[in-house]
Amino acid sequence: MNAGEPGLEMRNVAVAYGSHRVLDGISLSVGAGEIYALLGGNGAGKSTTLSTLLGFIRPTAGHVRVGGIDPAADPDAARRLIAYLPENVALYEHLSARENVAYLLALSDQRQEDAAIDDAFTATGLQADAWDKRLAGFSKGMRQKVAIAVALLRHVPVLLLDEPTSGLDPRATSDFGRLVANVRDRGAAVLMVTHDLLSAAEIADRIGFLDSGRIVDEVTADGPDRFDVRALHHKFGAAPAVATAA
Repeated sequence: MNAGEPGLEMRNVAVAYGSHRVLDGISLSVGAGEIYALLGGNGAGKSTTLSTLLGFIRPTAGHVRVGGIDPAADPDAARRLIAYLPENVALYEHLSARENVAYLLALSDQRQEDAAIDDAFTATGLQADAWDKRLAGFSKGMRQKVAIAVALLRHVPVLLLDEPTSGLDPRATSDFGRLVANVRDRGAAVLMVTHDLLSAAEIADRIGFLDSGRIVDEVTADGPDRFDVRALHHKFGAAPAVATAA
C-alpha cells in the first residue's frame, strides 16, 4: 500500500442478529501510515467491528475491505495482511519469550533469525534477561511487549489492536504508544479499538466515536498539541463506559 491508501475500509456496514443490529451503517477508513482510534462504550460494537474485519462475521449489508480483500469472501487472504493484538494475548506459558515469537512467526510463514528477534525485543523495551525465560510469571506489560515484537517482525500492512493499554501502567502505556507509532511510520494502517481516551489522544491521527453501531463523530489531530483533551472528554465523556485513563 502507498501512503494514504486505505488499508482498512468499511462502508455502511451492518451486522444484525435477528432484529438486533450490532453494527448499524458503520463507515470508516484507515490509510497506510495512519493510526485510527475507535472509542466506544460497552455494547457500542467495537468487538464486532474487529471480528468483521478479521472475517469471523459476515456483514448483512455494506462493503468491507482489508488491503483490497473482502474478509468475508476470503478470510485467509485478508488475515495474512493483518497483525492482530487482542486484549488478552494468547501466548504459551511453557515457552520462552523468544520461543513464543519464533513459533508465532513460523505459523504465519514469516520466520526470522534470532538477531532480528533480539532487535524487536530491544525495540519493545523487554529486558534482555527475560528473552529466554518462560512466560509463566510475566506481567501483562511484558506479555504485550512479546506480542508487539511479533507484530513488528511480521511486516504486514495492517495492525489491529483491541484494548491494547488495558491493565498497563503509565510507563508501559507510553512505551506501547511509541511502538505503535513505529509501526505506523513503517507504513502500516493501524486501527486501535479502545475505551482509553488519553491513550488514543496521545498516538492517534484520527479518533472516531462509535455509538450503537455507527460512528457518530470524528476528530483529526491538528497542530503541536494534536487534540484538545478537555474538548474530547466533553465530547466523548457523555458515555459512561468511556474512560479517560487506562
